Amino acid sequence: MAQWDRLRDLPAPYTQQLHELYDRDALPMDVRHYLSAWIEKQEWRRAARDHDLAMALFQVLLENLDIQHSRFVQEESFLMQHNFRRYKQNFQRYLDDPCALANAILWFLEKEKEILQSVDLTEQVQCLQVAHEAMEMSSQQDLERKMAGLRNEVQCMDHTMFCLEEQQDEFDFKFQTYSMEAVVDEAGKKEQEKVFQLLINRLDERRKSTLSDLDKILDRTDDLIGILVKKELVEWQRRQQKVCIGAPDNVCLDQLEKWFTCVAVCLFQVREFLGKLQELMEKVSYGNDPVKAQRPAMQKRADTLLKDLLKSSFVVETQPSMPQGKGPLVLRTSVQFSVKTRLLVKFPELNHSMKVDVSMDREAPQIKGYRRFNVLGTKTKALNMAESQSGGMVADFRHLTLKEQKSGGGGKGVSDISLSVTEELHIIYFDTAFEMKGLSVEMQASSIPVVIISNSSQQQSAWASVLWFNLLSVDTKDVVFFANSPAATWPQFGEMLSWQFLSATKRGLNEDQLEMIAHRLFGKQKNYDTCKVAWSKFTKENTPDTFWLWFDGILVMVKTYLEDMWRDGLIMGFVSKGKEKSLLKKKQRGTFLLRFSESVIGGITFSWVEITITGEPDVKTVQPFTKVDLCQIPFQEIVRNYQIFEAENIPECPLLYLYPNTPKDEAFGKYYSNKSGSDSLYIKYIKTKLVFVSKEKTLEARSPMSSDMGQGEGSEPMNALCGETAEQDGSPHSQQSPLETYHPDPMLSDAVSDADDELLMYLNNPNLFADSDILQDEPLPDFGLSGFNCLPPQTCGSIFQ
Repeated sequence: MAQWDRLRDLPAPYTQQLHELYDRDALPMDVRHYLSAWIEKQEWRRAARDHDLAMALFQVLLENLDIQHSRFVQEESFLMQHNFRRYKQNFQRYLDDPCALANAILWFLEKEKEILQSVDLTEQVQCLQVAHEAMEMSSQQDLERKMAGLRNEVQCMDHTMFCLEEQQDEFDFKFQTYSMEAVVDEAGKKEQEKVFQLLINRLDERRKSTLSDLDKILDRTDDLIGILVKKELVEWQRRQQKVCIGAPDNVCLDQLEKWFTCVAVCLFQVREFLGKLQELMEKVSYGNDPVKAQRPAMQKRADTLLKDLLKSSFVVETQPSMPQGKGPLVLRTSVQFSVKTRLLVKFPELNHSMKVDVSMDREAPQIKGYRRFNVLGTKTKALNMAESQSGGMVADFRHLTLKEQKSGGGGKGVSDISLSVTEELHIIYFDTAFEMKGLSVEMQASSIPVVIISNSSQQQSAWASVLWFNLLSVDTKDVVFFANSPAATWPQFGEMLSWQFLSATKRGLNEDQLEMIAHRLFGKQKNYDTCKVAWSKFTKENTPDTFWLWFDGILVMVKTYLEDMWRDGLIMGFVSKGKEKSLLKKKQRGTFLLRFSESVIGGITFSWVEITITGEPDVKTVQPFTKVDLCQIPFQEIVRNYQIFEAENIPECPLLYLYPNTPKDEAFGKYYSNKSGSDSLYIKYIKTKLVFVSKEKTLEARSPMSSDMGQGEGSEPMNALCGETAEQDGSPHSQQSPLETYHPDPMLSDAVSDADDELLMYLNNPNLFADSDILQDEPLPDFGLSGFNCLPPQTCGSIFQ
């Protein structure tokens, strides 16, 4: 099926994405629709780099617009005639730069593919989770049936209470009438007594039946509360713990709120029924009255169930987090954080009437050195429906801060437990009171334990503690968890590592990548499922270069510099050197792959296969690139322009095919920087770019930045490239160009003038040279190389390649 045809059949959420994509003038949706077949057949990627092809496609596009316009003239479609005439006029702006049009259309086609990939991924995930979702759906459907049954029973009870009241009123009326009549006939009196006894018996049976039905409702309610509190809410809390550390779980509370509210409403109605029975009993009572005997116990049970439900319904919907933090549950003193609480029983009459108060470390452990904190800011807020998108009862605290208590002893504990600052766990408490229809309940919610730091340098270690606690602990009140932390099984641990990438980049780790990490942790084994990772192995061993420091350094690098390429699957990433060699040696010359360094924190490198003179494959690896390099040169540009000095110092790009066999420009082309730059009003400059170059023997990638950024052994001081010289002498930005120290031959002056005064700038560093767009696009004038006799003879060829 054609790409556009698939896009027209998308589900509603993705259709909205498509409309948002075409909510711009670069490529109208009408043009995309009517010319879809032609657009999808053209080589827009090549046209973006080939001016002649781009111009040809531009002319054909205009012709197609004319054809469509003529068609609408024949169909007398006035509006479409007008639109296509305007579209053609708008496209005329690309006459001088048809490559820009090709780039624009290519961008739209790539965005369309991303939407389709999202649809495919969603379908795959749904297929993988069919059994689990079917089980969950079955469980939810069963719960919904029980809720419907409870509501139905309560409605029937409402009718039963009405009938009971009618029956009692009938008895009361007849009894009062009989009492006012003077019956002297003994036989008549006995007959009346029989009638009244029959009425009393019927009333007694109705009361017993009503009480029995109410008892069944309480049984059903008790069962539902057990499911909600002990199963559904516990599972939601566990999902919330996992979501806090990156898991892609659903923690929406709307369904739970619906169920909690349903049961609470039914229990309040049961309390009303019991109150009604009390009123009826006060009007008419008799010996062995079942209401008098059973109602008090049932009232107590109903109140207890309702209180238990209400206490469990007060939860922390969004855990404490700082806006600039690495993740939730890591808080820094004196830095604002936010947290949101929610009441899962929704009664509009409670809006703004329930006040929530915040407190800290109410049950702090007696551990030596354990710190204590005060909560500052707006510590009291009202539960209201205005701050929730779904209209739930929410108290949203957005401007809280923590300040450490300066107590003299500061943690005089009786325990010998010793915890580091980032292993200390603290709980934030929230208190409120529920008062409605004569029922008063004190309620408390508590956060998942937080780690409190005082310096940003502690954040990485604090986040490791948050990961470990929420991966392994189901007791969210265990603040001394790290006194005896359990080990994680490899399946648990590997899944958590994948979550880190999934949450940060929307692409997790596959089985091969996880296997490499397992090999790093445990060595070569057939099955890692029985292996365990201890807390010390995760974040303490091999200090300072712990496993977590290495892994998090890679994650930060990918998120900061490589996210798009990682998400598109271009980076193999976690692959060992041995596996890398076995993969590349089977491939053609120039095949390369990208992997993360195993020794350099936050480093990425590439390896490629060469063929030796004996015909044997030889895998070469460049020195890893770190943020020092990537913050100056985008990694795609490093891959695009990387060169190695082969024989006779002639630079050559060894990277040809991304593993397994994708041409480099096809794989990375959409990430390449577009050629841009405007001419100065005074001087026209040669366009330059920074390029990494390695020597054939050393294969060291030299950074083109300042000399304090050298990497590894053999690094040499490096000059900084001056992108442009000053336009006027005396400019505050003027710097001495390396070229200014040379004295060219006067005979070159005419040649330079013929080249529009463009300066050939060469940095006197064999690892970096200027790549001129002008020299590539136009014939090179005869400068006479003798004028540059100050340059090393072996480097001249690289300048004029």
